[in-house]
Amino acid sequence: MSNPYQIIEPTCISFSGGRTSAYMLYKVLEAHQMSLPEDAVVCFANTGKEDEATLKFVHDCSTHWNVPIVWLEYRNAEETKDRWTEVTYETASRNGEPFDALITRKNFLPNSVMRFCTTELKIVPIAKYMASIGHDEFETFAGIRADEPKRVVKLRQSLHAPLATTGVTQAEVQDFWKAQSFDLGLEFQNKVTALGNCDLCFMKGGSQIMSIIQHQPERAIWWAKQEEKINGRF
Repeated sequence: MSNPYQIIEPTCISFSGGRTSAYMLYKVLEAHQMSLPEDAVVCFANTGKEDEATLKFVHDCSTHWNVPIVWLEYRNAEETKDRWTEVTYETASRNGEPFDALITRKNFLPNSVMRFCTTELKIVPIAKYMASIGHDEFETFAGIRADEPKRVVKLRQSLHAPLATTGVTQAEVQDFWKAQSFDLGLEFQNKVTALGNCDLCFMKGGSQIMSIIQHQPERAIWWAKQEEKINGRF
């Protein structure tokens, strides 16, 4: 039986900046004697609304495991092929600039039905970067666990999900990070990392969003300004 973490073709390891995708990256490295295969690229697409702890975690994974990680951001441009730019941990946006630029261009707010933010801020920049290095076609490794059945069914047709294939669950991921010398500096509680990904993403539950705002009300300012600018609601 082949190892699902083995890279056999041009591949993008999509790193969201969370514990699960970082664990997947580690398993890929482990399958290749802790050295990234020549045909593999690790990409982190920054929206500018990730917590600083997420950015540090991505940087720490790169440093501790000696693995290059390409940092990408959406850039407003007329041509789709130009709507990306490469940044670094030091120069990455931290005030929602890529997301703000996208909303301004669209003059429309994304929502749970029209999640163009994921496509424009993450999928497109990664695809265009891969094309720029000669890979118009490539496999994508995504950190989808076995205990995320809805995501497995929805995304497995277009993405490779080695964690789901090997039956990895949240408990296994958490146990792994408890044994490491570094970790994501965001609290894991009630089976979720509340501040993972975009801080007040509309795909998070209403109670989760309200809890974040109650503890850190300043996080609501950016989102409220976007709604005021567009005269709409996420």
